[in-house]
Amino acid sequence: MIGQAVRRLFTTEEYHRMMQNGVLTEDDRVELIEGEILEMSPIGSRHAACVKRLNRLLSRLVGARAIISVQDPIHLGARSEPQPDLALLQPRADFYVDAHPEPEDVLLVIEVSETSLDFDRATKIPLYAQVGIPAVWLVDLAGEGMQAYTQPTPNGYGEIRQLWRGQSVTLDAFADVSIPVTEILG
Repeated sequence: MIGQAVRRLFTTEEYHRMMQNGVLTEDDRVELIEGEILEMSPIGSRHAACVKRLNRLLSRLVGARAIISVQDPIHLGARSEPQPDLALLQPRADFYVDAHPEPEDVLLVIEVSETSLDFDRATKIPLYAQVGIPAVWLVDLAGEGMQAYTQPTPNGYGEIRQLWRGQSVTLDAFADVSIPVTEILG
């Protein structure tokens, strides 16, 4: 008789222990999503350039009103710790030295997609909505546009805006900050 394989899901605590014990290292490009350790897509030059551009734009426009986190973990609960391309965090004097930011610390998550659009849209964005992250931008490099997600609910985001070159996106957390989509896409 052939037995059925059982999937072993991990907690964030187990995931951290794997890093502390060298099972996973800083060089491993992985994320913990819904208990699964998933390999992240390689970062191409276009993707890297977009992240750098966004980092510079947000640094200039937001300044000290938020902490800009680049490809760092966000603790979303017992089984998920994604590493979005960028996140705007509530300012804290300690820069989150004792623990990764939690959903209530996050003002905006930005995922830049060159090859991972379907995964980001179907898996990561609903996860961000479930934990109440107020805003997510999904930059679609291949499609030359982006989506802005707001109004999180347990079932997804209540508002999704498609934006293209020639339009601008405004930060919900800072109404005075508006960025042309062309500047994001390059």
